[in-house]
Amino acid sequence: MSRAPRNWERLIRATLRREQQRNAGLGPGRASTGPSGVHYEVPPSLVKSTNIDAILQAADEIQGEDPNIARILCEQAYTMAQELDPSSEGRGVLQFKTGLMSVIKQKLAKKEGTRMDRNHDIKRLWEFYQDFKRRHRVDDIQEEQQRWRESGTFSTTLGDMELRSVQMKKVYATLRALIEVLEALTRDLPADGLSRLIKEEVAKMKKSGELVPYNIVPIDAPSVTNAIGYFPEVMAAISAIGYCAEFPRLPADFEVSQLKNLDLFDLLQYVFGFQKDNIRNQRENVVLALANAQSRLGIPMEGEPKIDEKAINEVFVKVLDNYIKWCRYLGERIVWNRFEAINRNRKLILVSLYFLIWGEAANVRFLPECICYIFHNMAKELDVILDHSEARPAASCTGEGGEVSYLQEIICPIYETMAAEAARNNNGKAAHSAWRNYDDFNEYFWSPACIKLKWPMPKDSAFLLQPKKRRRTGKSSFVEHRTFLHLYRSFHRLWIFLIVMFQGLTIIAFNKGRINLDTFKELLSIGPTYAILNFVESCLDVVLMFGAYKTARGMAISRLIIRFFWFGISSAFVTYVYLKVLDEKNSHSSDSTYFQIYLLVLGIYAGIRVFFATLIKFPACHALSNISDRWPFFQFFKWIYQERYFVGRGLYERTSDYLRYVLFWLVIFACKFTFAYFLQIKPLVNPTKTIISLKNLHYSWHDLVSKGNKNALTLCSLWAPVVAIYIMDIHIWYTLLSAVVGGFMGARARLGEIRSIEMVHKRFESFPEAFVKNLVSFKKNRLTYERQPSQESNKYYAAKFSPFWNEIIRSLREEDFISNREMDLLCIPSNSGSLRFVQWPLFLIISKILLAIDLALDCKDTQLDLWNRISKDEYMAYAVEECYYSAEKILHSLVDDEGRLWVERLFREINNSITLGSLVVSLNLKKLQLVLSRFTALTGLLVRDETRELAGGVSKAMFDLYDVVTHELLSQNLREQFDTWHILARARYERRLFSRIEWPKEPEIKEQVKRLHLLLTVKDSAANTPKNLEARRRLEFFTNSLFMNMPPARPVSEMMPFSVFTPYYSETVLYSLSELRVENEDGISTLFYLQKIFPDEWENFLERTGGGESTVDAIQGGSRDFLELRFWASYRGQTLARTVRGMMYYRRALLLQSFLERKSSGDVEDGNSGVEYFSSHGYDKSPESRAQADLKFTYVVSCQIYGQQKQKKAPEAADIALLLRRNEALRVAFIHVEESDTADGKVQKGFYSKLVKADVHGRDQEVYSIKLPGDPKLGEGKPENQNHAIIFTRGDAIQTIDMNQDNYLEEAMKMRNLLEEFCGNHGLRPPTILGVREHVFTGSVSSLAMFMSNQETSFVTLGQRVLAFPLKVRMHYGHPDVFDRIFHITRGGISKASRVINISEDIYAGFNSTLRQGNITHHEYIQVGKGRDVGLNQIALFEGKVAGGNGEQVLSRDIYRLGQLFDFFRMLSFFTTTVGFYVCTMMTVLTIYIFLYGRAYLALSGLDESIENQAEISGNTALDAALNAQFLVQIGVFTAVPMIMGFILELGLLKAVVSFVTMQLQLCSVFFTFSLGTRTHYFGRTILHGGAKYKATGRGFVVRHIKFAENYRIFSRSHFVKALEVALLLIVYLAYGYAKGGAMAYVLVTISSWFLVLSWLFAPYIFNPSGFEWQKTVEDFDDWTSWLLYKGGVGVKGENSWESWWDEEQVHIQTLRGRILETILSLRFFMFQYGIVYKLHLTGKHTSLAIYGISWGVLVAFVFLFKVFTFSPKKTANYQLAMRFIQGVTSIALIAALVLFVALTDLSIPDLFASALAFIATGWAILCLSITWKRLVKTLGLWDSVREIARMYDAGMGMLIFTPIAILSWFPFVSTFQSRLLFNQAFSRGLEISLILAGNKANVQI
Repeated sequence: MSRAPRNWERLIRATLRREQQRNAGLGPGRASTGPSGVHYEVPPSLVKSTNIDAILQAADEIQGEDPNIARILCEQAYTMAQELDPSSEGRGVLQFKTGLMSVIKQKLAKKEGTRMDRNHDIKRLWEFYQDFKRRHRVDDIQEEQQRWRESGTFSTTLGDMELRSVQMKKVYATLRALIEVLEALTRDLPADGLSRLIKEEVAKMKKSGELVPYNIVPIDAPSVTNAIGYFPEVMAAISAIGYCAEFPRLPADFEVSQLKNLDLFDLLQYVFGFQKDNIRNQRENVVLALANAQSRLGIPMEGEPKIDEKAINEVFVKVLDNYIKWCRYLGERIVWNRFEAINRNRKLILVSLYFLIWGEAANVRFLPECICYIFHNMAKELDVILDHSEARPAASCTGEGGEVSYLQEIICPIYETMAAEAARNNNGKAAHSAWRNYDDFNEYFWSPACIKLKWPMPKDSAFLLQPKKRRRTGKSSFVEHRTFLHLYRSFHRLWIFLIVMFQGLTIIAFNKGRINLDTFKELLSIGPTYAILNFVESCLDVVLMFGAYKTARGMAISRLIIRFFWFGISSAFVTYVYLKVLDEKNSHSSDSTYFQIYLLVLGIYAGIRVFFATLIKFPACHALSNISDRWPFFQFFKWIYQERYFVGRGLYERTSDYLRYVLFWLVIFACKFTFAYFLQIKPLVNPTKTIISLKNLHYSWHDLVSKGNKNALTLCSLWAPVVAIYIMDIHIWYTLLSAVVGGFMGARARLGEIRSIEMVHKRFESFPEAFVKNLVSFKKNRLTYERQPSQESNKYYAAKFSPFWNEIIRSLREEDFISNREMDLLCIPSNSGSLRFVQWPLFLIISKILLAIDLALDCKDTQLDLWNRISKDEYMAYAVEECYYSAEKILHSLVDDEGRLWVERLFREINNSITLGSLVVSLNLKKLQLVLSRFTALTGLLVRDETRELAGGVSKAMFDLYDVVTHELLSQNLREQFDTWHILARARYERRLFSRIEWPKEPEIKEQVKRLHLLLTVKDSAANTPKNLEARRRLEFFTNSLFMNMPPARPVSEMMPFSVFTPYYSETVLYSLSELRVENEDGISTLFYLQKIFPDEWENFLERTGGGESTVDAIQGGSRDFLELRFWASYRGQTLARTVRGMMYYRRALLLQSFLERKSSGDVEDGNSGVEYFSSHGYDKSPESRAQADLKFTYVVSCQIYGQQKQKKAPEAADIALLLRRNEALRVAFIHVEESDTADGKVQKGFYSKLVKADVHGRDQEVYSIKLPGDPKLGEGKPENQNHAIIFTRGDAIQTIDMNQDNYLEEAMKMRNLLEEFCGNHGLRPPTILGVREHVFTGSVSSLAMFMSNQETSFVTLGQRVLAFPLKVRMHYGHPDVFDRIFHITRGGISKASRVINISEDIYAGFNSTLRQGNITHHEYIQVGKGRDVGLNQIALFEGKVAGGNGEQVLSRDIYRLGQLFDFFRMLSFFTTTVGFYVCTMMTVLTIYIFLYGRAYLALSGLDESIENQAEISGNTALDAALNAQFLVQIGVFTAVPMIMGFILELGLLKAVVSFVTMQLQLCSVFFTFSLGTRTHYFGRTILHGGAKYKATGRGFVVRHIKFAENYRIFSRSHFVKALEVALLLIVYLAYGYAKGGAMAYVLVTISSWFLVLSWLFAPYIFNPSGFEWQKTVEDFDDWTSWLLYKGGVGVKGENSWESWWDEEQVHIQTLRGRILETILSLRFFMFQYGIVYKLHLTGKHTSLAIYGISWGVLVAFVFLFKVFTFSPKKTANYQLAMRFIQGVTSIALIAALVLFVALTDLSIPDLFASALAFIATGWAILCLSITWKRLVKTLGLWDSVREIARMYDAGMGMLIFTPIAILSWFPFVSTFQSRLLFNQAFSRGLEISLILAGNKANVQI
């Protein structure tokens, strides 16, 4: 009967193990690498409140030692589970209990078939517990811990203890489980005897820090396995927050943990009711802040550790800086009287209070001034409480039931109001003006009205007023109305300037360039223009504030009204006076009164404007501006000129910086206006005058609008394209100048000095010194070594450099970028031995010895001549020198007695010969080759491990070497001396010579033997080492950066602490084997793809893992090989695993740096040997280094739905858990959702912010759990994800890293330098964001990836370089910028989260930082890797998201305020580099439309021919200039200019030219033209209708073919429709236009437009893998027709049905304003029919309006016919025959009618095609209008007809696009050409071979 329980247990465990393996992605039948056993499958509902999983883990650990104890633990776990969930209602609880019970039953019967006695369980468990403690020396370790704590010093055995720290942690984890079970078993027993002993032991062990979960610092209890608690600064910080005597007493019943002393956080918890874990979290945060501030002072602590007053003041001022500014802005008294009056304890408690308020504020953290308001009032309450002798709860946080809770009483009411407002946004579809966003809530606290609120805020206050149905609560001070008018309102100074300059240049041009009094008077017309444009801006202020008048500040409304009336009156007055001036001019009167008045008015007005502009905007006058605030007169006019906000004050820079960007823009304006005057405006003057003078022009249609207006429309068609280019070419000139300036600055910064591996070889000598001076921080002996002779200082630098360089090389090997051989060649010796010279890496000197021997063999001159020839190659000289001295040292160490005497005398004689210059005489150099062969035979044996046989071989080899050297190499004289040497002769005779060999045992000698053997035997040159291009790039950039300007590195103990922060949602964490082996329709798997793209890295991976040449061999080793394979593939994708590995390099670098610094400092004091002095051995095991790294570095990944993924057992959860186990410093934050039943039966959700880490067993260990007021996702997902987890970050800086990024060890070593930039001089203000260079690592995937990579690299290097300096407008464009953490968390966070308006959340951090007087810099000596989208669909989705985000930015208050508050020139930079880029992009496309519609108007109206006949004019110079500029922008030439400059700078001129030509051959112009359409469509549509949203791009490898239907769905409305419209315009222009130059003139004028049409229509298929393969084309056609004809319905997605997709495409038209705009835009299509019907042969030269009416009748007839032919007989089954008869008769009648019309009238075949074009355009217009007014059309019952017409249009467009693709697919070479175009040659070749050999299956067998 015992077999059944055993089998049941095996079944349970096997099931659990398979489930676990499935979660880890290993698949069935493979061993797991993670935790196993019943403990791993404990249901979440049982884990959250007990330690059942830990108890079961201990049972598994103890099973082998004592099964009976394991049984006791399992029984207790079952009891706890039964108590928690007796009815087994929780998910998975019943299965867990069943499995656990079966295990218990099995254990009961396990011991020889007899049942175990339960009566002695407690005694047996107690005895086991004591024995367990004794065996693992727990008490001894705790005593040592106490001694260290009392002494404040580390024991020398701590390093040994660290080696078994993991085992110790496991011991303590087991003890914790045993203690808990003992406590549970004795809880109800009387406290006597054994029970008393157990309870005493329980109390004692609970004080151990090892049993208490902690994050970084074990504050609650000391830890023996973590040295961080023994650091003096940490001990001082913990002591500083202790409870002092001046604080009031806490009540006796207040519960305090027995594991720690009382501190000020306990007081704050009691007074305000903060959550326990919030207290724990912020306690550690404050301790680390104080400890790091103290360590940065660099003051040694003597005696009892104590935090210096300077450190406390630094933290205090930085944390409360925004609060102080807020109080001063509102004129409110700060809670303390004077800074000097408050003591250190008050400062600490205020800082702690602020952090606690912030840490539990949840979504309110986005409201920084609301936080200030809460802090202000709570600090006042605290101040009163501190003045009493006994503490009491704060009234504001005390609820009606007496419970004290900050969350419930303060945060929840604010959150509920925000949540109610957020619910009104209709998931982002509602207008921004209909609800209050985060900024609206926050800006309420910019008004003094907030101070008047009672405390706590009453529920009926204006702030907490919740919205009601159909009633807005009102915005604060800005309303985000959806309109293009925001562009004018925000940047009105730019538009006014451009308009006024255009007006002035036009006036000068029309006056033929003459400047006289009359011209001057005309130029004065810019006065009324300027005044009217300002009045327009004031009108927009009034109109666009609608929705905020009831709730905005009275002063803001007053300013709007005053400005409105002021500009209205002034513009009317100026215009009136100027009209009088014109009257005086036209009357030729001598009276100039009005002219003088006008000049006086303009002079006064201009003077006032210039004065206030100078006073407010010019940096040098800012002090005067502040002084002028004392006088109400100046204050009033300054307020009128520029509104005063809490943000945006002081947006000025140093005068020198100001003059730089002013000069930059003056150069641009000089170029722009010169070009505009001579090539745009002046050539149009004469044609304009001529057209105006023309009379009686003949129109070929019925003219309705052109009579009596001097041919205004003709002039518009002439001038409009030129004006459009005039507006957008400011970006062209900016691009050109920024490329030049950026290139110059990059060269000045020494970028690109090392741009090839050859340069790395040549300059390697200089690397150690540069590295040590920049990246190594040490306080001693630096100057001493710098003053020593060059040889010794070089060796010192090399010794310091070697451990860092070798660690970099090892990291490259771990990443499989280099092979084992390359690693050996690249590593540098330690240089810490006794050799007097520097030993360089072998790749520099390999094969040099053989070349030197060849020179020696050919030597016929003197020793000096030979040495001079060798020294021409300095590395050859180094090789010869090293070989000689190493050989001497090795031989000297091998032998003793007579043999050593021989070695000493031999080298003494050779040295004498060298000194005398007679080496060529003393030695027979012809025999060097023979000596070399003997010596390599010797070293070949010595590199192997010692055996008896090898020892004999070494003796023989040594004797052979002796014989050759003595009798062949030495000269006759020396040979005789050695032969007659008595001592040697006797030893040789007695066979004692070389009989005893001392095998190399010292590390230095072993290293030299191995190195010398390689040096003498490797014949191949290492000039190509490393071979991998990525390894080369990294080494080139790293070595180049050593010579760039960077701050010196401070010691790790004194560096600025920082965190890395990565938001994650549900992207790929780690590729599973199934994902790697799954094949696409071509039989290509992801693994095969990676093997072909990265062949050398695949070979290196196989070498590292010991696999064979195939995938099968690589994974036969078991689960570890499977896991390694998954990681190898994941590290080449855009996965979280890659990001985590990269970011953990920071910790690895800090470990190495801290270890070497500590070792360096300690070794000098102790006088240790040089070998130990620079050794990095064991650096990752050092407890002090690990603690120091933890003190300075934190990595938090915010996995928003990790809790849900764990509950669902998603593979992502298992992979994240795996990352936690592999990286002990990694922390994961997530949102936990807890459901509970309420009294009324409803399910209530509770939300928690949790932080977990991996415990010693690899399970998730909860560190903190902080309850939230509700669902944290009120706004955009990513910033909300960041916000909930940012409370778990630490340090003074925080680097934001996306989960598609990477990092490198060599770059991580420079992080200390980068952080010191926060203290550098970068302008008036210290930096708040440090911009970091990025390397896009996805550029090698495909040609599209290369285009995207080059474009992105250009922006993140040269582009941002210029933005940061000299323009001073760099923002935060995403990751990996480094934030001043304290600055930003006290000012709203690192992003904004309001729904939709902040869709581009990252850039708002830059806006916010700049508005709040921050400073953003850019640094290029450090880089971070970044992945980009690699397929056209992915790229289009990404660019659509960014363009939509920029469309939303146009509406935002941040853009408005920066546009208003920047000085004019900085505003220009800001506009051009943010939304202005998209405005100019859109203008590029609109220029084509404007030009072609103008030409179509002239062609269809007949005016072009009529004007040409009456006056020979062209105006082509201006038009050509405009169209050429447009075309160059369109094809991406100006996008490529910065790219080319970057190539030239960093790659060299030749490579730059090759790269550019290669891109052109790969059709990059097609790609850039297509991207132009993407950006234009989404930017324009977002501003018109909204609809911007986050679009997941997948970030995967593009190895699959995209179906035709999918491409059509994505690009139909954004590209295809617009391209066909342009094509229609071009056909009309071709058919009816008049070109004087004939066909050539037409081609030259329209080539850019045709290129755009072809690019927009066919780019998605050109860049589609296998897009021209015939089989794919056939399948695509079938799929497309099925999709087109499939009926939609409820639940049918757009990807399955045309009807559903068509409905989805109309969703963006929501508002009446949007419908009106769409209606206006749709009217343009009616022009085609109106113009074409008058051009038909049928109509002749008649221009009657009736002709147009008849054409509508024909159109209606065709629509009727369409309905007849598409009428479905299924609906009328009884009339099927009749319907068929009617359709047949109608068909015959239609054909007959057409034939008769052609035969009997003037209707021609071309007329039929022309009519079709006209009706197609009109039909599309009607279709657009029907969609726009959908409700009306449905009411009329016409919607089904509209839908069928729309289907017909999409079918026609699809066929038009599909036909050329099908034709090209007939030719096989097209598909081959496309593969070469899209992918690199290695993949293309691999693909073809695979298809041939594997029969369309990839070579993947897993």
